[in-house]
Amino acid sequence: MLRINPKRVRKEPAVSPRAGLSRDRIARAAAELADEVGFAGVTLSAVARRFGVKDPSLYTHVRNLRDLQVQVALLAGAEMNDRIGRAVAGRSGREALFAFGDAYRSYALDHPGRYAATQIRMDLAEVGAEPALLRGIELTAALLRGYRLREPEATDAGRLLRSTFHGFATLEAAGGFAHSRSVDTSWHHILDALHRTLSQWPSRTEQEEPQ
Repeated sequence: MLRINPKRVRKEPAVSPRAGLSRDRIARAAAELADEVGFAGVTLSAVARRFGVKDPSLYTHVRNLRDLQVQVALLAGAEMNDRIGRAVAGRSGREALFAFGDAYRSYALDHPGRYAATQIRMDLAEVGAEPALLRGIELTAALLRGYRLREPEATDAGRLLRSTFHGFATLEAAGGFAHSRSVDTSWHHILDALHRTLSQWPSRTEQEEPQ
């Protein structure tokens, strides 16, 4: 019988975890981590540990922490826009506003870390003509066209919507609404108030009239 010295048996190397790394997988892992520990808690070291590799293994796919943060922001923005897009499809006016607002709020509450990522300021040089950003702008513009709003009024109205949605969702996520009144009831009354405001938005001519 042939006897083999176990010390001389050649072992095939295990598949390196880094073989499965990609820019998309790293961004998704970072997004999951953001929802678990908060966006501020996302570090290259923490993401590397999820793959069982050292930090330098990530640098083939992401340049630095800022690059990773931008990738998470773009991923989250695309997800959020998909949710909003599905919600508003075939709707206009009040129905579209409620669907848009509900989808925005639900994403912010379901994915707090991802949502926080969407709020970072990004340079045009970093993202270029990123589809996720362009779609977000178009979704808002389409909603406002349903109220017959054009520029520059549409920009003002868009800022009002974003401020309201972001402020409400952020306070709600932080437990900032301690009053016994139903948060959902308040939310829908706020959406109704926004609908009335958008429906009666002053035109540029009205704004320029002397007081």
